[in-house]
Amino acid sequence: MQNFRNYYAILGVSADATVEEIKKTFRQLARQYHPDMNPGDKVAEEKFKDLNEAYEVLSDTTKRAQYDKYKRFWDKDGGNRRGWGGFNRAPEDMDFGQFRDFNSFVDQLLNRREPAAEPAPARDRDPFRPGTTKTTYTVSRNAPKPRNAEATLTVPLDRAYTGGRERIRLEDGRSLEVNMPAGMFTGQKVRLKGQGINGGDLYLTIEVSPHPFFQLDGADLYCQLPITPAEAVLGGPIEVPTLDGLARMMIPPGVRSGQRLRLGGKGYLVEGDRGDQIVEVQIVTPKDLTEQERELYEKLRQIETFNPRANLTI
Repeated sequence: MQNFRNYYAILGVSADATVEEIKKTFRQLARQYHPDMNPGDKVAEEKFKDLNEAYEVLSDTTKRAQYDKYKRFWDKDGGNRRGWGGFNRAPEDMDFGQFRDFNSFVDQLLNRREPAAEPAPARDRDPFRPGTTKTTYTVSRNAPKPRNAEATLTVPLDRAYTGGRERIRLEDGRSLEVNMPAGMFTGQKVRLKGQGINGGDLYLTIEVSPHPFFQLDGADLYCQLPITPAEAVLGGPIEVPTLDGLARMMIPPGVRSGQRLRLGGKGYLVEGDRGDQIVEVQIVTPKDLTEQERELYEKLRQIETFNPRANLTI
């Protein structure tokens, strides 16, 4: 039988491979031979068509069973066209004699036969008797149409800021490692060309998870920074966490709790521009004092002249 194609060999799987094994192998090979990955490569294009045809048959249990019966008869007959014409019934009551070649069998199996626009040239026609009619068919071996897919990628704020390699798992079971841009934000759409279904595109919707210290507002970052009463009274340099690591900031003497200070250029990255980091000071009093600290606070209370209640109106 002419044009026979061993679908198991094309996919590189055994004849008893499970559907999941067939799917996994097909996805790997389809990405490797996809026309978008091999522009202008006719060999890769034909390989891609064969892979899709093999997968379309072997991933369907009914079509696979019919193909297996056909293959057993092919193996027994050795591809002898004359032998096929001599049988009215093939093994297991399959009448394979009606098919002039393997393509005819696959066309009927996949229901993709279409009338040709014009008759074939005379040298390609099979002889037929005068007074009879003959219909010719063309073989359509189109690959499944590419379809776009969508997924959500949740990333922590520091990773959204720096970007880089991220691993995502899709609903169809695939796991992808992708290079994400810096400065991602919630609601952002990222297009991954050729990573959708059958070579379509994958659209990732970004979701930045809440951060325990920073709050993002546009390009600015807000945070609350605890300081001691002594730091508030005396002022001086302290270290503040930023997305780039620790940064040095000057506390003015006599700073109030709730007062906001600005670290310029230490905010979030939006379209290449850097915002500011807004630091809200929170004065925190100690609960557990050492004996020496308690003595010093007692001395301070005795000598301090500041009275925050001096101007109360009653």
